[in-house]
Amino acid sequence: MKTLDFLKCTMLASALCLLGSYAKADTVVTSPDGQLNVNVKTEADGLSWTVTKAGKVMYTETGVTVNVGGTVLGSNAKVRGVKRNSVSQKIHPVVPLKFSEINDNYNEATLNFGKYQVVVRVMNNAVAHRFVLNQKGDVEIMDEQFNIHPAPGFTAHYQTEDSFHTSYEEPYLTNSLAEWENSGKMATIPVLLSGANDTQLLIGESDVDDYPHMFLLAKGNAITTIFPKAPLAWEPQGDRGETITKEADYIAKTSGTRALPWRWVAVTDSKGIIEQTVPVQLARRNVLTDTSWIKPGQFSWEWWNGATPYGPDVDFKAGCNYETYCYYADFAAKYGIEYILLDEGWAKSTTDPLHGNDNLRLPDLIKYCDAKGVKVVLWLPWLAVYNHFDTLFKTYAEWGITAVKIDFMDHADQWMVNFYKRTMIEAAKYHIIVDWHGAFTPAGLEQEYPNLVSYEGVLGLEQMGRCTTSNTLFIPFIRNAVGAADFTPGGMLNMQPERYHSQRPNSAAMGTRAYQMALYVVLESGVQMLADNPTRYYEADDCTRYITSVPTTWDETRCLEASAGEYVVVAKRKGSKWFIGAITNGTARDFTISLDFIGAGQHRLTAYKDGKNAEYQAMHYNKVEQAVSASTKLDIHLAKNGGWAAVIE
Repeated sequence: MKTLDFLKCTMLASALCLLGSYAKADTVVTSPDGQLNVNVKTEADGLSWTVTKAGKVMYTETGVTVNVGGTVLGSNAKVRGVKRNSVSQKIHPVVPLKFSEINDNYNEATLNFGKYQVVVRVMNNAVAHRFVLNQKGDVEIMDEQFNIHPAPGFTAHYQTEDSFHTSYEEPYLTNSLAEWENSGKMATIPVLLSGANDTQLLIGESDVDDYPHMFLLAKGNAITTIFPKAPLAWEPQGDRGETITKEADYIAKTSGTRALPWRWVAVTDSKGIIEQTVPVQLARRNVLTDTSWIKPGQFSWEWWNGATPYGPDVDFKAGCNYETYCYYADFAAKYGIEYILLDEGWAKSTTDPLHGNDNLRLPDLIKYCDAKGVKVVLWLPWLAVYNHFDTLFKTYAEWGITAVKIDFMDHADQWMVNFYKRTMIEAAKYHIIVDWHGAFTPAGLEQEYPNLVSYEGVLGLEQMGRCTTSNTLFIPFIRNAVGAADFTPGGMLNMQPERYHSQRPNSAAMGTRAYQMALYVVLESGVQMLADNPTRYYEADDCTRYITSVPTTWDETRCLEASAGEYVVVAKRKGSKWFIGAITNGTARDFTISLDFIGAGQHRLTAYKDGKNAEYQAMHYNKVEQAVSASTKLDIHLAKNGGWAAVIE
């Protein structure tokens, strides 16, 4: 009997010893191609891991925790088991901004801690993690923390904010982490870190649902997290804003049985950022059974140009009236533009979204546009949507409205995140697509409800003199790297920055004419505006025909040349046609690009390039046509703040 008891004790001690050693053991996860390696450790202050690429340290992540009701998950953690998974699958986005078919390959480890798990997913170009909760009832998430320590030599590119009340429209700054920390300001997601040899780290999030969006702070040699608190009470601020009057001490009150959002870091180079699809791969899949009614496309937009066409055929008083919008509809129909946008002023008031102004004759206008094959889009402050939520989309569907632009949310807390989703669900019931302005950046909702075709959340052309070419050059590498950005390009009055002056109705755009044209290929959005006046587009008919031929969704994307924040040359395919767009900052550049991707046989290239005087007179461009084949090497020149735009067919 004593021998048996001794044996049991010995076996138990051995098991406990094994469990203890296992709990302290590192968990290693490697990318499918073997290049990225993640070594996960359990520490007293939270989980941590070091990420290496080809054996070289890229960054270390420490203090990975979630505070649930005062209990800090991740600290002093004991691993009870590790489940591994390898996946290779295809994703087909409903609104494909880069690829109509995405290869989703990754290796994954799920660390089990009992009442919660931590999932670490490693792709060939990114590392992502998330917490999964297994608790009863609702829980209060007090905070979520992690610290990213980049290897020495990285510089940060980021958009700062003074408060959580923001429309994500600040210019990008480039600073060291120390300079960022000294500013005391937080940054919106995403943040780009650039290192030696074109090493790029892009920090983002995906599958943000019933949870606030993340913001970042620089602290010491690290980047750490900060979140807006959950609002408990708020009051309207005018006709389009809110003032939060009471906040909770938690960031989210949510189900205790759920996965929290993905936090991810892409590890790549400048070309890789343009081609990566990490946010799509981490997002939820589409839940709509019928998506045939979701029609991305181009909008003719009147706000930027003052709604004042002035051509010889204009014999009416311009403004927010029937005659003006019929003129815009005629323009749209001529060039195959799918939508016209009625921005602020179409309604009797900004608080009444159910009645057009007396001069608009909205029912007649909708009929006129339908006869032309053009759809009407209505602009709305979000408060008007909120206050008419039960009737708004039903009424619009009865009118024949298939798209809306919702504006001025300017918050990214849990309540507002949930408002976006409620709105997308309601809009989908009535087959209405949505373009969000005054918005946070994409984080997955657009994949779950693909009738969300674009967000603003970018310093775009509507900002006039604030919209510099040097800032716009960061958009493909930061803002567009996480999803659609409604930049509203297409200015036909073009100026070099040192000569820029602009005021509606004679709005101007920085950069050359070819630069503005190339933006339609370079920038990504399910809806692309034509921001300028129909009169100017008529005067530049060849440019307009090119712009309106550029798709808003793509089958394939290839980055030919890139340096984050300096220049990009990208080729995109739709069906059998290839479009190429190139833009540069204040430095003129020359490239030789190979067309080895276009396939066999002879093709026709039509290109718009900077004219020899474009560095002074930014309106100067030349149109060229030539036969090309897969063996062709093209020499292209970009003037300072210039561009190059082409189609191959």
